[in-house]
Amino acid sequence: MAKKGDKRKIIGLVSEESGERIYYTTKNTQNTPEKLSLKKYSPKLRRHVVFLETKKNLGRNEVKPKK
Repeated sequence: MAKKGDKRKIIGLVSEESGERIYYTTKNTQNTPEKLSLKKYSPKLRRHVVFLETKKNLGRNEVKPKK
């Protein structure tokens, strides 16, 4: 369980190329308010690709289009 005053949020990382969400991590929203972008391994594509931050509770494993 998260503490009451906890600044860390759980986020999901979605692949830019395949659109699948494989990785989950936490980040401190106070220190890093911008979206997280990490290069991680995609087992589906069998290579390293860029993963972008999304909300953890999305119903689909898709990247939302930018406004």
